[in-house]
Amino acid sequence: MRIFIITIVLLLSAQLSNAQLFSKEKILNRENFDKQRYTWGYYLGFNSYDYKFDYNELTEEINTETSVGFNVGLVGDVRLNDYFNLRLEPGIVFVNRTLTFPDTSLMTPAQQEREVVSTYINVPLLLKFSTKRKNNWKPFVVGGFSWSSNLSSNEENPDDNSAGQFRQMTNVFNYEIGIGVDLYLFYFKFSPSIRGVFAMTDELVPDMDVNSPWTGNISSMQSRGIFINFTFQ
Repeated sequence: MRIFIITIVLLLSAQLSNAQLFSKEKILNRENFDKQRYTWGYYLGFNSYDYKFDYNELTEEINTETSVGFNVGLVGDVRLNDYFNLRLEPGIVFVNRTLTFPDTSLMTPAQQEREVVSTYINVPLLLKFSTKRKNNWKPFVVGGFSWSSNLSSNEENPDDNSAGQFRQMTNVFNYEIGIGVDLYLFYFKFSPSIRGVFAMTDELVPDMDVNSPWTGNISSMQSRGIFINFTFQ
């Protein structure tokens, strides 16, 4: 992973030195790229996910420990006009979270902690609004909605937390909003961006016992994530 990041940085440094992105000289790279009706690309990136919990009763909160995950996917872009583009960005998102439950009846670390590994098929439909291009760069904001299918949800598993299985709903609906910048390099357009992803639907599959020390006090559980993506077109 470190070698990949170093390679990207070196590549961009070489490209930016020749591209004169922010100079007064108007030597335009990929000058007619944005005039195309349809464009394609791919993205690589990183994510950090946690959960937003709502509780039936006010108690000590469940702690969510996050770790850095990985995303990869494709980009399909339709030009609507000089400022708006419609984008479809299907991809795979790998997420790892560790939950620590505060209930005092849970005596051992094996009972208190649940490692929640999720693999999402994420399909966002987004509207991208860009400013006017300035030399070889152009800022943008993007927002829209997405559907995610959690391949590791355990929704249909008959075992629950009493058997060590934390269960989530398979299908999740989200809204997404972010900012970024298009950088027009000599061979391609490179677009780093940061985006927030917020679940709109409850993801928790409660335990069979309504008084479960793991899920009994949770009224809803929704994912929240931050994506840092690097898009190549």
